Amino acid sequence: MIKLTSAVDTAPHRLRLTFSDGTTGELDFLPLLMAHDTALTVPLRDPAVFTRHYLELGALAWPNGLEFSARSLQIKLIEAGSLQALKQAA
Repeated sequence: MIKLTSAVDTAPHRLRLTFSDGTTGELDFLPLLMAHDTALTVPLRDPAVFTRHYLELGALAWPNGLEFSARSLQIKLIEAGSLQALKQAA
């Protein structure tokens, strides 16, 4: 099972995601948050709330209960053409 190992803010609503299988990518969450008007997504439109993300059991989570599995995030990165293998150490 693939897990998320790191989620680092790179810009408002953008995270650099790193996965346990050695892949990485940067994902812009704002389009997703704007596409869904729910009690879980609307608060995260505020950059100060969005930055409160954390990892829980290999998934990306926020204190309000919104979670994304590592695999669903990888699929979003694949669809965006943004998933990359980490460079191997020399």
